[in-house]
Amino acid sequence: MDSVISFLKKYISVLSFPKITAVDVLEILIIAFVLYHVTSWVRKTRAWTLVRGILVLILAYLIAYLLNMSVILWVFDNTIGLGITALLIVFQPELRKALDELGQKTIVNSLLPFDDNKDNLRFSDRTVNEIVRATDELARAKTGALIIMEREIILSEYERTGINLDSAISSQLLINIFEHNTPLHDGAVILRGDRIVAATCYLPLSDNMGLSKELGTRHRAGVGVSEVSDSLTVIVSEETGKISIAVGGKLIRNIDGDLLRKYLHEVQGKPKEEKSKKRFWLRKGDAES
Repeated sequence: MDSVISFLKKYISVLSFPKITAVDVLEILIIAFVLYHVTSWVRKTRAWTLVRGILVLILAYLIAYLLNMSVILWVFDNTIGLGITALLIVFQPELRKALDELGQKTIVNSLLPFDDNKDNLRFSDRTVNEIVRATDELARAKTGALIIMEREIILSEYERTGINLDSAISSQLLINIFEHNTPLHDGAVILRGDRIVAATCYLPLSDNMGLSKELGTRHRAGVGVSEVSDSLTVIVSEETGKISIAVGGKLIRNIDGDLLRKYLHEVQGKPKEEKSKKRFWLRKGDAES
């Protein structure tokens, strides 16, 4: 009987749970959080097809191991390192995008306040008015346009593909740039603050299969640059004269000047107190008139 009791005690001690501390719980939560977001990100990219392929290879490896297929095991053992290197090269754009998204998260920005100019306006109200005025004129004339508002991520790699201007923003200049049969009309214009830094810039095209097939290169370029940066892109269709904006990899179509002004004010970086004060004075002025 004593031997049975001692055996049970030994068996129960083996099955007993280890001591869990608050650090262990925190570690589990962090790992679960990371795995959840990595899985969510993978499902939204073409890497999801890659994951399914890797699962098939793992299953094939297990079958080869159980059946002792030495040749297949030798092939796996000698190509796994090369395969990992090839995957890193092929999926470099997806990995870069994932790191960009991680850096743009609010929690990261709050923990790592690298931006010393976060309280300053990115561009003035005059710039907003000039962009809206130029966009309306271009839309009425059905003149195609692609205007990029740079934000936190500097677009110097795309700026180098165009022609440097470094000029003040005005509606007349923007309209003249995109006028047909002019040297600068083809490509995109990049705005930084209250300056036009470059024109005729080439942008990466989006490979998002969810975009409408009726959209041309101009719209796909606008969405493409918004996928790799935090910029806001204003797009005017040459065929229909309709205005669209691209931000965060999404395309918002068929907007008017008032809605465009609203989006520009949202990315302007103006403090909330100043915005609410401006709205108050606008309402007060309307009431007085």
